[in-house]
Amino acid sequence: MENKTFSIPKISCGHCVMSIKNELTELEGVMNVEGNPENKTITIDFEAPASTEKIVETLNEINYPPA
Repeated sequence: MENKTFSIPKISCGHCVMSIKNELTELEGVMNVEGNPENKTITIDFEAPASTEKIVETLNEINYPPA
């Protein structure tokens, strides 16, 4: 299992974190998503078939691109 933390400058509140969490948990292989609106980060636990590339692609699609 991999664990990655992404800086997401567009996060402004808990609702943003929840939107990201809802979208990313739809990806097969994503096991956990935690977010912190204060420091604008999300941390994701995942394994194959999920990948860093697929997670970044999804974040871009939902208009929360990582820095």
